[in-house]
Amino acid sequence: MEAPHSPAADVTAVLTVHSPDLMQEFGRRLAKLLRPGDLVMLTGELGAGKTTLTRGLGEGLGVRGAVTSPTFVIARVHPPLTGGPALVHVDAYRLGGGLDEMEDLDLDVSLPDSVVVVEWGEGKVEELSDDRLHVVIHRAVGDADDDVRRVTVSGIGARWAGEDLAALGA
Repeated sequence: MEAPHSPAADVTAVLTVHSPDLMQEFGRRLAKLLRPGDLVMLTGELGAGKTTLTRGLGEGLGVRGAVTSPTFVIARVHPPLTGGPALVHVDAYRLGGGLDEMEDLDLDVSLPDSVVVVEWGEGKVEELSDDRLHVVIHRAVGDADDDVRRVTVSGIGARWAGEDLAALGA
């Protein structure tokens, strides 16, 4: 059962990202806001840029190893190189159930000391934390350039109250 949170603490920003390189740069900027214990859920269709964003997060967090899609291994842990938090990168695409099916991944154990990023996590990992960041990536409709994305970043819970998520677009 998900614990209630204060909707007044929720913050949202909508940004436009014009290329894969800029999506990766967005990830590097977002990483500066993240700290151990943060849960980031990524939502978007196949090819939307979830892994590209996570690659930027890994660069910004200064973690070891190439950040690639963990689709077949389900989860990868990237240890820190600089004393910051590890990055736990999960792809829940092939997991059908909720948190029960993900229990074997021990995400609740990893969360306090890591930044946990879950692709396709909506409806599956919300119970891990009352405070989370939900990033939804949409292909911009009506744009001739297929690389343009509309990114909605929502900070849910007290952790994100007062954060200026709109500054991520600067």
